[in-house]
Amino acid sequence: MNRREMLEAAAGSAIVAAFAGCAARQPRQSGSALYRGERRFARIHVSPARIIRTVAGLRPFRPSGFVVKSEKFDSKTVVHNYGHGGGGMSLSWGTAQMAVEEAVKTGQTRYAVLGSGGVGLATARLLQRRGFDVTIYAKDLPPHTTSNISGALWGPVEVSDPDKTTPQYREQFARAARLSHRYFQDLVGDYYGVRWIENYVLSDEPPRNSSNTGSQGPILDLYPDMRMLSAGEHPFAAPYVQRYSSMLIEPPIYLNAVTRDFLLAGGRIVIREFDSVQAVLALPEQVILNCTGLGARTIFHDEELVPIKGQLSILLPQTEVDYITLTDEYYMFPRKDGILLGGTHERGVWTLEPNPAAAARIIAAHAKIFGAMRI
Repeated sequence: MNRREMLEAAAGSAIVAAFAGCAARQPRQSGSALYRGERRFARIHVSPARIIRTVAGLRPFRPSGFVVKSEKFDSKTVVHNYGHGGGGMSLSWGTAQMAVEEAVKTGQTRYAVLGSGGVGLATARLLQRRGFDVTIYAKDLPPHTTSNISGALWGPVEVSDPDKTTPQYREQFARAARLSHRYFQDLVGDYYGVRWIENYVLSDEPPRNSSNTGSQGPILDLYPDMRMLSAGEHPFAAPYVQRYSSMLIEPPIYLNAVTRDFLLAGGRIVIREFDSVQAVLALPEQVILNCTGLGARTIFHDEELVPIKGQLSILLPQTEVDYITLTDEYYMFPRKDGILLGGTHERGVWTLEPNPAAAARIIAAHAKIFGAMRI
């Protein structure tokens, strides 16, 4: 599911009643007109001169959805927890809970976790909370994980292709999303770098009634305070603007905090890279939880796994910005380490080299969005 499909799905039957009062197409607003609403919006200063870095990451995507299952290898058990696409951080605590439920069926008390990104850390912490002995094996640690590159707005998108999923998977997705959403609420605050924030979805067309399509339909209630806004309630030039609230996770703060929690609870981290199933099975632990993301393609021969390359340009921080903007293609997230501008969604592209043309397109699109704000 891409961002367009997520936003359309999020505009289901729960939104129709709120939308009815402003169903007539709103005229495009002039950038020179002033917004005089009560809520204040700081303008993003978009300029190539303000870019502090451009980065790219590879989302571990499976068209049929993420995997949470056990696999036996003689005396050892591997519990797989990978393939989350663009929803790894969002779903991390939920799929970790499901993976731990599988792991404890073995009756073991010592566990190995492969991977130190958001999914691996959540899995390791939930095992620790049950009193188990846990070692993380990873080739990299924060800040050098794929999770560090993520925008990390709570909202599981690009997780699967809806036409490739089964009813069983869709139930699994909904359960993981609900579990994770509740876990993250307990982490809101400065220590973990998690906060509630308003999201403004800008579009040229009214959202379609698609509550029965896509993977977001069963979790619409996890996007609170969602409604269509009239022209006088926002400063954006888009004909249609929808607002809802979600949690924004700041990876540099969050991943360091969870890693610190893991170590303080007695966990161990071993830097090691695996290139085969045999290397994994040589570990001393009898139960291994595989949270390797794209690494599962090489180690466990999952040929369905493909990357979706995402690229971000980060501007100098603006502490006064307290909202998010989303369109079909682009998004802006305000974080302490900078203003994140995205994005790209290149399926099957393996290179981590930033694309200058994509960066220029992202900057130009956001300059247009914020240059037209009525403030």
